[in-house]
Amino acid sequence: MTFKPTILVTNDDGINAPGIRALISVMAEIGEVIVVAPDSPQSATGHAITINSTLYLNKISSENAEITEYSCSGTPVDCVKLAVNEILKRKPDLCVSGVNHGSNSSINVIYSGTMSAAVEAGIEGIPAIGFSLLDYDWNADFEQIKPFIKKITLEVLSKKLPESTILNVNFPKLKTDEIKGIKICRQAKAIWMEKFDKRKTPYGRDYYWLTGEFVNQDKGEDTDEWALSNGYISVVPVQFDLTAYHAIQQLNTWDL
Repeated sequence: MTFKPTILVTNDDGINAPGIRALISVMAEIGEVIVVAPDSPQSATGHAITINSTLYLNKISSENAEITEYSCSGTPVDCVKLAVNEILKRKPDLCVSGVNHGSNSSINVIYSGTMSAAVEAGIEGIPAIGFSLLDYDWNADFEQIKPFIKKITLEVLSKKLPESTILNVNFPKLKTDEIKGIKICRQAKAIWMEKFDKRKTPYGRDYYWLTGEFVNQDKGEDTDEWALSNGYISVVPVQFDLTAYHAIQQLNTWDL
């Protein structure tokens, strides 16, 4: 009997988003799928968790016996925590998050609910991958990237990830035959030049709408931004240890 891995699927765009439906269909070809995803969009929630209100899970009926689905009232990280602690009898063999509608390259990884869910799985000791497509359209064409999702997933299951490492995978908005390949990259140094659009309600109260421009400050050709701009899929290994090891020696010279 062929071993079928248990795969946890989640996202931040909500359980009905086309991106997660595409991801579920690919994972169903590989293993037994358990879906725990937010019941509404949770983009840019980062690593937020729910501690001051109740959480709800709703089991969703599925025609495929090898797919079990739950919607969750919480954040993407809540979804992973509930899956591991309340739903699954054992930790899954893999957690995949996405496919996100829009980029999670460079500094966007910090804000991403998609990647935070994957990072939470990594903290739990579960191999994890976050997938994103550089297309914010709700009706984006995810069919084009399915073969690459399957290829990367099978490699992770076969070769295993280095300890405490999560993969941040971003796809350019290209057709399958236009994608040049897959590149292992580093996170580009980039920032958001942000501003707030100040407006007034009909009652005269001020309110603010966050806007901004993404600025890539990195000219390197080994970055995720370069790869995506040049027709490649970017794969960045991410870790949740935020220690700046290179600064320790300098700080030890301070008079503290």
